[in-house]
Amino acid sequence: MRPFTVAAAALIALCTAVPAQAAGEAPTRERGFFLTVSGAENSWVRGVMLRCEPKPGGHHPHAAKACGAIHRAKADFGALADDPHACTKQFEPVTATVLGTYRGRLVSWRKTYPNACEMDVDTGHVFRF
Repeated sequence: MRPFTVAAAALIALCTAVPAQAAGEAPTRERGFFLTVSGAENSWVRGVMLRCEPKPGGHHPHAAKACGAIHRAKADFGALADDPHACTKQFEPVTATVLGTYRGRLVSWRKTYPNACEMDVDTGHVFRF
């Protein structure tokens, strides 16, 4: 549960860092996903914000490809299309997490993989950051 707590805390920190709206401007609701990947026992953590609507954006280096994969899976991160390639059997667990919204519904997902290559096979461009 600790990686999810770290991801949630990071998402809250990002939300509070957003500058205040200028007087008279209508507030815009930031939608998207906060994606994280962490090593065993949170020995390291990487995170990125990904927005898919109205167009791909955020700090994800492959935003358009990642959003395309998420749309095809209808934001079911367990149903992302595989990107098959060979991996070693090395055991260095990584945990991928998602917290955000997709078309008005809350999305929360977490999965631990035996290594980063296995995660990449299972999630394609979504966690390539």
